[in-house]
Amino acid sequence: MEYGEMVLLRTFFKEKPREFIVCVSEDAFHSDFGIIELEELTRLSSGDKICSHKGQEFIVQKPRMPDMFRHAQRSGAPMMPKDIGMVIAYTGICKNDVVLDAGTGSGILSMYLGSIAKKVVTYEVKENFAQLARSNISKAGLDNVEVRCGNIVEEISKIEEKFDVVTLDTINSPEVIPMVRRVLVPGGFVVTYSPFIEQTIAIRKALDASGPWDVTTIECIERPLSVSERGTRPATGGVGHTGYITIARV
Repeated sequence: MEYGEMVLLRTFFKEKPREFIVCVSEDAFHSDFGIIELEELTRLSSGDKICSHKGQEFIVQKPRMPDMFRHAQRSGAPMMPKDIGMVIAYTGICKNDVVLDAGTGSGILSMYLGSIAKKVVTYEVKENFAQLARSNISKAGLDNVEVRCGNIVEEISKIEEKFDVVTLDTINSPEVIPMVRRVLVPGGFVVTYSPFIEQTIAIRKALDASGPWDVTTIECIERPLSVSERGTRPATGGVGHTGYITIARV
């Protein structure tokens, strides 16, 4: 591990996992499990173990995107992994793609996309949200995600780049759709995310008016299973409705 690198420290307490993300430095990390001198991480590799001064053992690992999702700072409710997975699966985003994103928020979607795509350009209207997203993206070790502060409704007509995929997680999506074709490559996708039926209807109407598009709208419901000695059954809790995803292809 190198100075400035983010590291995931994982341990188990009473048979339950506990984890922390730290930055390799000359500082000391304090938790209820004791103190760890972070400089010691420079002599370790992923998979090695380190102990706190209380003797609590931690596994050293490199954080992946699900870890960053759990530990990233929040500026609001981010898109959930189940929905991000649908975006990636239905568009087939790959390492050669360039993606335009709008409604950056905490930068969660941008980080997931940046871990796959060649480049991501994301627009956020609020400067404080943009700064927070830049911080999260930097901690994730991504240098291919560019955060621009601006209103996508006003900025899209000025954009000269072409994109393979455009993702819109903003209340202004219906206003952006009529202008999105000019920045899409042939065969490209535009994906919108909305928590409400009314906005989804407005999005579909905007697509119909600017078509033709190959369009589908989906909702992903996640239901975990509860496993115990008594048996296995759907858990009573879990992530229900989060949003409607509309995927349209030129």
